[in-house]
Amino acid sequence: MDAETGAAVAAPDLLYSEAEDDLRAAVRSLLTGRADLPAALARAESGAPHDTALWTSLAAGIGAAGLLVPEDLGGQGASHREAAVVLEELGRAVTPAPYLTSSVIATQTLLALEPEGARSAAVAELLGALATGRTVAVLAVPLSTGPDGPLPTATTSGGIRAVADATVADVLLVLADDGLYAVGTSAPGVTVRPGTPLDLTRPLSTVTVDPAALAAGTRLTDAGAARSAVRRGLLAGAGLLASEQLGLAEWCLEETVRHTRERHQFNRPVGSFQALKHRMAHLWLEIVSARAAARGAADALATDSPDAPLAVAVAQAYCGRVAVHAAEECVQLHGGIGMTWEHPAHLYLKRAKSDEIALGSTGSHRERLATLTALPAPGAPAP
Repeated sequence: MDAETGAAVAAPDLLYSEAEDDLRAAVRSLLTGRADLPAALARAESGAPHDTALWTSLAAGIGAAGLLVPEDLGGQGASHREAAVVLEELGRAVTPAPYLTSSVIATQTLLALEPEGARSAAVAELLGALATGRTVAVLAVPLSTGPDGPLPTATTSGGIRAVADATVADVLLVLADDGLYAVGTSAPGVTVRPGTPLDLTRPLSTVTVDPAALAAGTRLTDAGAARSAVRRGLLAGAGLLASEQLGLAEWCLEETVRHTRERHQFNRPVGSFQALKHRMAHLWLEIVSARAAARGAADALATDSPDAPLAVAVAQAYCGRVAVHAAEECVQLHGGIGMTWEHPAHLYLKRAKSDEIALGSTGSHRERLATLTALPAPGAPAP
């Protein structure tokens, strides 16, 4: 029951539908068929980790880029639940693709700008381009920006730092004092300067947009609507990031179980030792809880539930820590091979640590959770 209205509140649906299972199978088959660890490591080391052919197959071939876009604009007309399934699989493979930044955050920001029947031609055209995957758009905010965090503008001194996937973006969504603008990355006056991120599979850049470039861009909406839409996009991104973290943690556990079954010591599989069994069993319990939290956030976003901010805060307060723990256990229980560049465990650990502070840190989401539930902060005097 809703505490204020007394109305019945539907329980979240945490189960996967048949369509979601089919989508998962298609995405996993694609990623498995294109798995090439040496090539992926070489691309990551070069600073250009994205596989253009893979993105084309995922975005256009499977149609994953348009899951959140209405059918009348060329999308699939699906929901955040289906997008969450895609992100689970991308997390399992630590895939360097601009799906979270373009197909979720930027797309959700554009969808939140105006009611469906009142969308401007510019917004509708950009959404249609994003749905096909032929255009990649990125919201020009630091990757660490949470749904309730401070929002940088085009006039931010020194440019906007740590913008994810800007190096592969065709369009930047730039917040200015008077609204939200769509600016091409190749336009004069736009500078995208790559940095050196911890997670080599999700490149970060400093973005600078001078006033002339902003004026030459397309103004999509006014300042008030722009900030509200950007926060909606960041909320969706934070909620579905939990699904990426879930997929990452699942792979780490499965790979660790496989390795400890095959690795022998004292003529026994190392996975048969009780201490290691307990560690993996504890991790399994954490992942089961993380799945519930991630699915709850995806369902709340899909149904536009008033509890969506709460569900997202719960998911991010929990799933980030679980992903890091799973990746750390994966590295440690693989022994010496887990410390090498040739084994992918380090990619998972770096992605997990990066995701832990992406779209709001674990601590900020816990504070948000305490605020939403009216819980006093640790050490605060009782009311």
